[in-house]
Amino acid sequence: MPRPERKDRPNARFHGRVEAEGRLCAVPGCDEPGEFRAPGGARSGFDGPGEFRWMCLDHVRAFNAGYNYFAGMSADEINNAQRPYAGWERETRAFAANGADRPPRWADFSDPLDAIGARFRDRMAAQRERADGRPLSGQDRDALRTLGLATDADRRALRQRYAALVRQLHPDHNGGDRSSETRLQAVVEAYQHLKKAAAFA
Repeated sequence: MPRPERKDRPNARFHGRVEAEGRLCAVPGCDEPGEFRAPGGARSGFDGPGEFRWMCLDHVRAFNAGYNYFAGMSADEINNAQRPYAGWERETRAFAANGADRPPRWADFSDPLDAIGARFRDRMAAQRERADGRPLSGQDRDALRTLGLATDADRRALRQRYAALVRQLHPDHNGGDRSSETRLQAVVEAYQHLKKAAAFA
């Protein structure tokens, strides 16, 4: 197997190097390849990064050594930029604990299939409190989802749903099919948990 051709220049894989045939260093009088990018002047009417210049390794190192972030700032501006809490004084909106305190902004957009709105309504329904005021823990809510029960389900609905799922999933009731054993185990665990929950006492 032939060995790869060696490059004429050392450090050909130096971090940040971008080779381009025929591009020379932007520093006047320098004939080295311009392979390293450095910020140039700002573009007119554009509030963002300016044009870039391409320099050789030595000149980009010199540029970086002389770069001053605070160039052009007043003493007060420099002081403000160096404060440890700079930027934290901006007002921010408090987040709800469950992250579903209001519909996302994109819910105002056209949603002909109701995919976005339905997802948000389902999330809100899963987080709402019971009408009877009985508390629901996070584990209670998970168990209700496993059984496919609403937040306000009572003990009677709990027993009926459990019995229906056992008939549906148990191998003795579906021709010996054991493919649903994992789901059946989750249903049993959810039922056993909810039987002892405060909301179903």
